[in-house]
Amino acid sequence: MFESATELLAGYRNGTRSPVEVTAAVLDRIDRLEPRLHALYAYDPEQARAAAKASEQRWRSGRAGGLDGIPLTLKENIATRGTPVPLGTAATELVPAAADAPAAARVREAGGVLLAKTTMPDYGMLTSGLSSFHPATRNPWDLARTPGGSSAGAAAAAAAGYGPLHVGTDIGGSIRLPAGWCGLVGFKPSFGRVPVDPPFLGRVAGPLTRTVADAALLMSVLSQPDSRDHLCLPPQELPWLDLDSTVRGLRIGLQLEAGVGLAVEPEIRDAVVAAARLLESAGAVVEPVEPFLTREMLDGLDTFWRVRAWCDISALPEERQAKVLPYIAEWARGGADVSGAATYRGFSQIDAMSVAALRAIEPFDFVLSPTCPVSPPPADWASPTNDPNRPFEHIAFTVPYNMSGQPALSLNCGYTSEGLPIGLQVAGRRFDDPGVLRLAAAFEGIRNPQRTPEV
Repeated sequence: MFESATELLAGYRNGTRSPVEVTAAVLDRIDRLEPRLHALYAYDPEQARAAAKASEQRWRSGRAGGLDGIPLTLKENIATRGTPVPLGTAATELVPAAADAPAAARVREAGGVLLAKTTMPDYGMLTSGLSSFHPATRNPWDLARTPGGSSAGAAAAAAAGYGPLHVGTDIGGSIRLPAGWCGLVGFKPSFGRVPVDPPFLGRVAGPLTRTVADAALLMSVLSQPDSRDHLCLPPQELPWLDLDSTVRGLRIGLQLEAGVGLAVEPEIRDAVVAAARLLESAGAVVEPVEPFLTREMLDGLDTFWRVRAWCDISALPEERQAKVLPYIAEWARGGADVSGAATYRGFSQIDAMSVAALRAIEPFDFVLSPTCPVSPPPADWASPTNDPNRPFEHIAFTVPYNMSGQPALSLNCGYTSEGLPIGLQVAGRRFDDPGVLRLAAAFEGIRNPQRTPEV
């Protein structure tokens, strides 16, 4: 089911498409593919059918909302009333959520048809679909590979055609990395643009879709205000759906080396350079961007996140600690004996990283880079290094924009010799979410024809 949300809404308006028929087709596809992909949690086809029937009545009576009748999913850590939130780990007590989180509330208010929640790894701390609670999620492009993470199920579901709209979360690349490996549009909005509950430094919620227009449509709903997020930006009416623009005269930076972490694979580098040249041929001015992330920054962040994870895990009863994915448990244990001074020094690298990212983009309107330097590893690996002592070597292009709060998006720019998608990251100035979407839409209009996975 690869129709876009914008196409479906047009069909609902003119009466050529039905939310009931569309939902039934998506559910049939899920039932065929889910035994192999393992993308979903709390799958509820009967609830989806009931929501589709209610949507059809709203369309007939002229009361349809902005996403009315569109099949969609929410990442497992986005609470929905009455459904437990395992956070991807068997160590969590399964207590039903008391209320919908902001993103869940907004999509329901807009008439979206919630199909299911989507899987994630333990505590969202892996670029992988490996979890102690869920079966390992697979990449529709190659079932032996991971879809990435931590929005693993969201990316797999989007790529496999489980409806057009999927909501993930991102604190270091967790929307963009799986979007890159699954050939999708994955948008990390500006920090605070989409209310989340509970909020945390760098964490955002955002769309995983197959088109930029669908990402913009979903943002127009997700960005509505919610008082539960005390860190959110002031409500602002933005031209989310105005994607027409020219790239002529734009100053675009091209960053091919992050400064630290895994080396960029040659095929990925070539695809990103080719994407930049396409934009240059359309009138943009493309100039190189020097690496700005340092080993001290990445290791400092790793130290702080280990301490935070160890504080949470060590507070659990021993029998629940034992259920945490071994890779995550070993990684978190690295924070057990870190001093207060070392923890503070690690935390201070967040500011250093933020300043470096903002200075790097200052001369430019946008910066292009690989989303990830490498192709997706095997489905049973926790990360591209599969080494808890080197956990973040693959996020050097994505994580700076979480810390700086800048909007950044991944979309497909080509394929490897094995037929796997390659992600291009587009990063923008602070708060220029519409600009990032417009540039992505412009590239979408001139890139080569896209493929779909033969899952």
